Amino acid sequence: MRCPYCGHGEDRVVDSREVREGREVRRRRECLVCQRRFTTYERLEAVPSLVVKRDGRREPFEREKLLSGLLKACQKRPVARRDLERIVEEVESEMARREEREMPAEAIGSIVIDRLRELDQVAYVRFASVYRRFEDVDQFMQELKALRERREG
Repeated sequence: MRCPYCGHGEDRVVDSREVREGREVRRRRECLVCQRRFTTYERLEAVPSLVVKRDGRREPFEREKLLSGLLKACQKRPVARRDLERIVEEVESEMARREEREMPAEAIGSIVIDRLRELDQVAYVRFASVYRRFEDVDQFMQELKALRERREG
């Protein structure tokens, strides 16, 4: 590991901790030359999971892409990033449990939609409008009506 400050290639590990339910290790390191500390994260390299798109195409699952979509849906909303990262982790966990290492985009969207509905209703409607491909205002209104009925009922 190269020091991000001075570029030296040797360091010592000061502290190690498991994070993300034991799926990653967080290490605090100290450069042996400049004595500055930095943090690294180690994750087990797994067989890549594939997302099966609506048209049948398969593409690698990208956690950053999902997180980016969640961040857009939650823009200017009081939603903590860690809550969004938790949703992405739930999707990753579900994909890891599957033997075939493929998951339909619809199944991923369903997990995300369910979690967002509990977390923030505005973000939920924003995400649902893209996920369910709303074409007009009537579809928005139907979704809002169903959301209100769930909340009141």
